Order: sequence, then C-alpha cells, then structure tokens
Amino acid sequence: MVERKTSRTTTTAKVRCAWSIGDPLLTGYHDTEWGVPVHDERVLFEFLTLEGAQAGLSWLTVLRKRERYRAVFANFEVERVARFTPEKLTRLMLDPGIVRNRQKLASTVENARAFLRVQKEFGSFDEYQWRFVDGVPRQTNATEGALTRSADSDALSKDLKRRGFSFVGTTIVYAYMQAVGMTNDHCLSCFRHAPLLGKASKRRQKAGI
Repeated sequence: MVERKTSRTTTTAKVRCAWSIGDPLLTGYHDTEWGVPVHDERVLFEFLTLEGAQAGLSWLTVLRKRERYRAVFANFEVERVARFTPEKLTRLMLDPGIVRNRQKLASTVENARAFLRVQKEFGSFDEYQWRFVDGVPRQTNATEGALTRSADSDALSKDLKRRGFSFVGTTIVYAYMQAVGMTNDHCLSCFRHAPLLGKASKRRQKAGI
C-alpha cells in the first residue's frame, strides 16, 4: 500500500494523487486505470494476482514486471493458469522478470482454480465481487492515504479465504478494490476523482438504484 498525498504537477498543472508523481509508469496507471470500475474477468484475475504479488513490495516494482507476468501467466487466462503444474512453477522460479516467491506463484494457480469455482457458482467473478459494495463503487472522500482497509475489504477477504484463495488479506483486498474501481480513493482535488464519480452514477443507473 503506497502513501498518497495531494500534489500538483509542474508540467501539466493537473492535480494528482502524490503516489503517482515521479515515475511515468505510475502516472500512466493512475491516470487511466486506478479506480476505474472493471468488469472483465481476465483483468479482474490479473489484478487479483498482481496485488497478491505486491505483498511486501512496492506497486511500482510490480508494474515494471506486469508485461512479463502477462507473458508467463498466459495473459491471465484463468482456465490456462489453473492447469499449471508444479514443474511449471519450478521453471517460473528461475524467471527474473517476475516475483520469484514460491508461495506467491503457487497461490496464483490455486487462486485460478478458486476463481473458476466462483465463476461456476455465480456466473462470473464480477457478479460475485460487486455484491460486496452493492454493485456501486464506494466513494470514500477520506483523507488521501488514510484508509488501508474497510468493512467491505474485511468481508470480501474473509469470504475469499473461505473459498480457498490466498494472499487475500484485507489490506491486499482493499488495494485490489481500489485498483478495480470498487472504491474511488482518488483525493478530492485529483483530476480523476470527479470523472469516476460519473462512472459510479452510471453504474447506479444501470443497477436501477
């Protein structure tokens, strides 16, 4: 979880969450992905994997390895990852382009299998996870960086563990919820905050709320 403080860029005059300032990769991710509601199953599995891989590391480290993760994890096609063998994981442990942690790699495969079980039960992982925020992104309006967990992340984390997922503690799950737009934690002055309020409004209309 990265600390986020309000900061103003000097080149674009746009106000951004401060954690995204200073590296083009972080800035691009912040401006185009962070907090945007995601409903694509492949992308949801990707973020679930990457947030678990981040444990104990910086998000920038994981972003720099993202393309390699896509390459070695079959572009996060969950059915293919679920069939990875122990021998495959042993080979992945030799790849410097990813986080070489045996527990995290094994977790990715087990999580893929659990992901498939959830899809079978609920029709999609998307349908399952969005129930935890009543289908509508949370608008926290909290002081930037103040939150690292919530009642929602506690509940989702507990249920994921019950279903056989690992590396899904509440702090990791909260970061995941931020990433896939289940919560809008852009600071109020950030130029991305208001547009994502609009996305929340559209979601409400779609849900008939």
